[in-house]
Amino acid sequence: MKVLITGGSGFIGRAIAERLRAGGHSVTAVSLRTPPGPAVFTGCEAVVHLAGEPVVQLWTAAAKERIMNSRVQGTRTLVAALRQQPPVVLISASAIGYYGSRGDEILTEDSPPGSGFLVQVAVAWEQEARAAEEFGVRVVTPRIGVVLGRGGGALPKMALPFRFGVGGRLGDGKQWTSWIHLDDLVALVEFSIATPAIRGAVNAVAPHPVTNAVFTQELAAALHRPAIFPVPPVALKLLLGEMSQVLLASQRVIPQEALRAGFQFRFTDAGEALRQIFAA
Repeated sequence: MKVLITGGSGFIGRAIAERLRAGGHSVTAVSLRTPPGPAVFTGCEAVVHLAGEPVVQLWTAAAKERIMNSRVQGTRTLVAALRQQPPVVLISASAIGYYGSRGDEILTEDSPPGSGFLVQVAVAWEQEARAAEEFGVRVVTPRIGVVLGRGGGALPKMALPFRFGVGGRLGDGKQWTSWIHLDDLVALVEFSIATPAIRGAVNAVAPHPVTNAVFTQELAAALHRPAIFPVPPVALKLLLGEMSQVLLASQRVIPQEALRAGFQFRFTDAGEALRQIFAA
């Protein structure tokens, strides 16, 4: 199968490309900085769309515009190009930011969107991707949680204070963290490409979310470090501004659709996932 990946040089994109190539697929990375030519889509059966401005940065007005436009306009550009030679399936990344901060509420793909900037981004992002359904493409929008893996993503930044012995929970630690091991995310993308019954939103998270307090204890244990210095919300806000809301958001997300379709997660326990990553 010929697969195209946007954002193929990123942390997740590299892992997906490696997995697909190992499975015998032909993988091509494309950039959306300039509109891709029609020839690149010839014979393409699947497109994995991951490109987008990083969310973890200070949310100045300019940064928020870049975050929104890179996803909305970028997806619109891609879908317009696909119209000429439609693939069978488009896997277009989204995020659990779709749900906003919801306390202890259990969130499935049927849950409505919340409120806030990242909610607006995710809703608009998914809407642009679904436009490909108009010309017969099966569209899957995996709502990705905190991705745990070596060599990139949020985990190295999260681990840094613990390595220096000054890590701890964020705020009161009661907020829910919905996470997924990189290996499971890659496998879920591959599964979504190969499974015609999967379409629409799919929560790309492990089945057992944990509170931030539990997560930080497990992270500290995996690093053989203490977790005794809680970070007050006011400090996060002073350091990160509005973006601090992402770190303090509570999202108790369940992968209802993936489980219903028969996907089997390799890592369902946060502590086990973290130990596997740092042991390697």
